[in-house]
Amino acid sequence: MAKKPARPNTDSTTGPGGETHQQVPHDADHGDAGAHLTTNQGIRVADNQNSLKAGARGPTLLEDFVLREKIFHFDHERIPERIVHARGSGAHGVFECTRAIPELTMAAPLQEVGKQTPVFARFSTVAGGAGSVDTPRDVRGFAVKFYTEAGIWDLVGNNIPVFFIQDAIKFPDLVHAVKMEADKGYPQAASAHDTFWDFVGLMPETMHMIMWAMSDRAIPRSLRTIEGFGVNTYRLVNAQGQAKFVKFHWKPVLGLQSTTWDEAVKIAGADPDYHRRDLYEAIETGNFPAWDFGVQVVDEEWAAAQDFDILDATKLIPEELVPVEIVGRMTLNRNPDNFFAETEQVAFCPANVVPGIDFSHDPLLQGRLFSYLDTQLKRLGSTNFHQLPINAPKCPVMNFQRDGHMQMGVPKGRANYEPNSLNEAGEPGGPRECPATGFSSFPAIERPEAAREDIAKVRLRPELFADHYSQARLFYASQTPIEQAHIASALVFELSKCVLEHVRTRVLSRLRNIDDSLAQRVADGLAMPLPEAAPAARAPVEMAPSPALSILAHGQPSLQGRLIGILFDEGSDKAAIDKLKGELEAGGAAVLLVAPKVGEHALKGGKLKAHGQLAGMPSVLFDAVASIIMPDPAAKLAMDAAAKQWFMDAFSHCKTIGACPATRKLLAGLGIEPDEGVVEIAQFAAVAPARHWDREPKVRMLA
Repeated sequence: MAKKPARPNTDSTTGPGGETHQQVPHDADHGDAGAHLTTNQGIRVADNQNSLKAGARGPTLLEDFVLREKIFHFDHERIPERIVHARGSGAHGVFECTRAIPELTMAAPLQEVGKQTPVFARFSTVAGGAGSVDTPRDVRGFAVKFYTEAGIWDLVGNNIPVFFIQDAIKFPDLVHAVKMEADKGYPQAASAHDTFWDFVGLMPETMHMIMWAMSDRAIPRSLRTIEGFGVNTYRLVNAQGQAKFVKFHWKPVLGLQSTTWDEAVKIAGADPDYHRRDLYEAIETGNFPAWDFGVQVVDEEWAAAQDFDILDATKLIPEELVPVEIVGRMTLNRNPDNFFAETEQVAFCPANVVPGIDFSHDPLLQGRLFSYLDTQLKRLGSTNFHQLPINAPKCPVMNFQRDGHMQMGVPKGRANYEPNSLNEAGEPGGPRECPATGFSSFPAIERPEAAREDIAKVRLRPELFADHYSQARLFYASQTPIEQAHIASALVFELSKCVLEHVRTRVLSRLRNIDDSLAQRVADGLAMPLPEAAPAARAPVEMAPSPALSILAHGQPSLQGRLIGILFDEGSDKAAIDKLKGELEAGGAAVLLVAPKVGEHALKGGKLKAHGQLAGMPSVLFDAVASIIMPDPAAKLAMDAAAKQWFMDAFSHCKTIGACPATRKLLAGLGIEPDEGVVEIAQFAAVAPARHWDREPKVRMLA
């Protein structure tokens, strides 16, 4: 028998008339050894390059099931994006208990010091779609899925501890208002427009959240440097059935860090995926981000004695009243293998709690318990979304729920109901409830005995919910002067985008109930008269400032986890660059080398490759920058628009600049007057990445 000839890279076929038709060339050895391409039914595919036709130039045949399946699947690859939190980034990790609290809760992850629980965390913007950018002024979602041996616990929150509204019935209105305007389809991922501020001005309960949203918390430097909060009030329940209220906190080990507004805008242009890339690359290089997990625990008597209601999601518990007790640490140490399968398909729901965690009567939380589960059916197309690997519990799942779209399990036996007695006939009867170890809700009454009242179903809010301004005052008063200026400037920017004057006027009247000087600054920035203060449904109370609410009150950040850029060019001193790079990396920073051109450069003392080109790596991407250049290249850079912008942005964003003599001359030519933030190269590692906020009034107009 003759040996079958090898298939050539360019195949030909013979038509019915004897003509020869050349097929598309392909690589005959491009796959893994022994791996065969198949359809989704497991049928091997002989040709993945050409559809089946009636002759080489004839119509495509309907019987080509390979083509139909491939196109069918492609047509349905995109699932509906989340209505909010559409743009997200996620990572796998581990939660480790650092302080066991069995006296407070039965929650599995918090029972033993050293106990580790797998987690998946997702961070997200709120207003923009999946294709928007990473750095708009916006709330950031902070959701963590704990895969415990007692089932899934989803702690779904934000990087801001309070929310815009008090009752879930207003959530559709809030989202409709902040999303793209219905008639225009824009702006995308922005709250600076009439419909949002019209809603805000008509809903005074939004005022506390507005202070946070207009603060630097809403323009974080990195997802690794945001705090996380459970937002709502939950309960911790111990094995004896005793319960206390709890607020959940995530505190970044790297500390809080924000951008300036100008930086955030320019980063969006330079790298729309800035936060996503930063998180991914940090994990990929072993710089695992981590957060300490803390709780604020109070009893019902304490809660009843306060002049704010802890069931009000527009209020927080100041840390000075109730310190945050750290009980664990989450470390993210593995990027997803597939963005869609994991980050996009992960489904969080506040209703997913384990024994030891329970709900309060917070009306915003109560609505969330319904909304999230309902959303998953629309997004993921089936009630069986929990069977997707990213959502599947890592403990046994046994129940009588059956069938549905995309059922991946194969339940055995006749019994698909409970109770049943089939086991008495010698057949498996299936799982049974377990009152001793199963989840039991805490009794509904939430007041101490002396304060209990008859319960009626009403459409009312508790009296203390009417205080919309006290904690907004607290937040603003707790900020440093530069942070207050940023809040005022953010309000001016956002409200200046509102075309309707009465919308701006109404918001100004609300601001007067927070701080008159803030309202005046915003009015001056808008060139508008200051209106009378809006009536307050409940008179605000004075609260002592809480330094924990300020970013800058925590001090300047360390080098750990920061990204530093070093600019060089032909003839730069390689030894000086190597020395500075070593000092920065020893302090925990990552360093990228920037030059006018990528590739290898001839330097004094050797050769060096740049990580990126100057025009493609603007200084907004770095926490601090240094420049080691010779006079002739410096003179050329002084004529280059990208180089000038590189230095001017770093200076105007109040960053530390390490400057060699030639760089100082270049800065002088740009009209940049050196200050304590423009330092010698030898001092740079000791000062970076401090921000020099006293520079800000020199470089931009603040409200």
